Amino acid sequence: MKKRLEKHKPKLRYLFVGGLNTLVGLSAYPVLYFALEQFALHYMVILVISQVFCVISAFFTNKFLVFRTKGNYIVEFLKFSSFYMAYFVINVAAMPVLVEMVKVHPAVSQVFISIGIIITSYFWHSRVTFAKKKKKITN
Repeated sequence: MKKRLEKHKPKLRYLFVGGLNTLVGLSAYPVLYFALEQFALHYMVILVISQVFCVISAFFTNKFLVFRTKGNYIVEFLKFSSFYMAYFVINVAAMPVLVEMVKVHPAVSQVFISIGIIITSYFWHSRVTFAKKKKKITN
């Protein structure tokens, strides 16, 4: 039982930290949207600001609290960011469709798009971003 728990500790940490990051991620856009509304910023500009904040925040919480890797800041951040850059491209394409064609409020649209990120991010980060390097066995 103890070995099984040890094996799944990163997943449990990911669920906890992922919950926190999800709260930050899901609330950042609506909070920024309504906080910056008086400045008449386009909803897509607010999306960029929100995305940058959330990616940086999520990188550090995942690096230090979930996967607990040392060093490799630049390489890991580039891998981490590439995942979110792909989703950002999807986001940039989907938001205008949802907001302008389907007539869904921008804050609600962003919540729907975020669900895809939540579902797929663990697999990317555990296998690519923060993957432990396998030691080569030499004879």
